[in-house]
Amino acid sequence: MAINIIYNEDCLDTMKSMDDNSIDLTITSPPYDSLRVYNGYSFDFENTSKELYRITKQGGVLVWIVGDETVKGSETGTSFRQALGLKEAGFNLHDTMIWRKTNPMPKFKHKRYSCVFEYMFVLSKGQPKTFNPLMQPNKRAGELYDYTAKLKTTGKVRQKKTFNINSERYRDNIWEIAVARNDTDHPAVFPEALVSDHILSWSNEGDIVYDPFMGSGTTAIAAKKLGRNYIGSEISQEYCAIAASRI
Repeated sequence: MAINIIYNEDCLDTMKSMDDNSIDLTITSPPYDSLRVYNGYSFDFENTSKELYRITKQGGVLVWIVGDETVKGSETGTSFRQALGLKEAGFNLHDTMIWRKTNPMPKFKHKRYSCVFEYMFVLSKGQPKTFNPLMQPNKRAGELYDYTAKLKTTGKVRQKKTFNINSERYRDNIWEIAVARNDTDHPAVFPEALVSDHILSWSNEGDIVYDPFMGSGTTAIAAKKLGRNYIGSEISQEYCAIAASRI
């Protein structure tokens, strides 16, 4: 099928036109609960998860970004149910990451601490074929570190090493990124930095990145800037127009 296009249709219709094992990376945030009012549209989670598994290449990755609404004092648990549902479809739950929003809207009228994060479930079809780790400075760079490994059964020292701590280390799985400034009529614009960091981590140049709920087009914009190809599905004609103008 044609790439570098956003198809104005239900994602199930788009995926029906895709070959098995054709997508390297999917990044998306689906409509969930009433926190994502999506022009009145909903989606078929079970069949969407099955189709996403079918079209994902062996070693490909799905990044599923989702949160929970609180209803009558109880969180819905939508995030956990969807993560488990994607496992039932065949995916491995490779990592449960957190997006911590550095500029959330403060709320004071409830008996709990303010929610400032969303889950980023990183799922894979088998073991991920690509991991380009993003790095961060190591606060203990240059220090000497003594490492001793002991046998669990006897407690005897098996191995002892002394080495210098590197200047950098892998980033951890809690990413602190600001909520995107929204100058569009779309209710939930992805921060481009969030999408870009996942694209860099789980794909290579020339790979195909899919977003079944393309919305305002951020996944396509980030993919294009980073030398990846993209395919998008967006059922709302209004949101397709927003994405096209942004791209």
